[in-house]
Amino acid sequence: MLVTIMTSLLNPIAIIPIHAVIQLNSNFFRALMLRRHIKLTWMLPFVMGTLIGVSIGGQIVFAIPKYLLQGIIGLFILYTLWGPATKAISASWFTFVGVGMFSSFATMFVGGTGPLVSPFVRATTDERRMTVSTLAAFMSWQHGVKILTFGLLGFSFAPYIPLMIGMIIFGILGTWSGKNILTWMPERAFRIAFNTILTVLAIRLLYEATTALFTN
Repeated sequence: MLVTIMTSLLNPIAIIPIHAVIQLNSNFFRALMLRRHIKLTWMLPFVMGTLIGVSIGGQIVFAIPKYLLQGIIGLFILYTLWGPATKAISASWFTFVGVGMFSSFATMFVGGTGPLVSPFVRATTDERRMTVSTLAAFMSWQHGVKILTFGLLGFSFAPYIPLMIGMIIFGILGTWSGKNILTWMPERAFRIAFNTILTVLAIRLLYEATTALFTN
């Protein structure tokens, strides 16, 4: 949703880098507020995969059509949520290196890949605060590496500092409000809402990919 809004406000070249800054802020404070619940078991392999994926994506960031990755991610999310192998996601170093690598590669083109990582985090956590805090920690790292990569590629963040400051302040307020809602939300309600939101976002990605394909 954030990327969609930013598309109508910013130069297309600036959307992904600025989105990374805003998402780093939101995810970092979310992880900080729920730090006691973070599950670090698979953080190291995810970090390793992230470094590989961003390095590859940074080399060809303008070469792959955005709609292609949107379609792949959308289909993958729907399959992991509702497909027959959903419960068979195995937690291992290989799995999380792969998740970190592919999601970080994709994030250089489509911005937020939280929905791609979410099914794997959900499969390895059994409590709503653990799910949200662990995903936030993973995405904080991913967006941080992405910001550094765009900086090395020559993108200038300076002209957007006032905008980023405003969005960061409101992002902190939104994160704080969400944390309070999460605390009293029943576990079953969280799971239903979590799956529903991911499904809607996946369908939206598929719609955008299809539209772009036929437009081009």
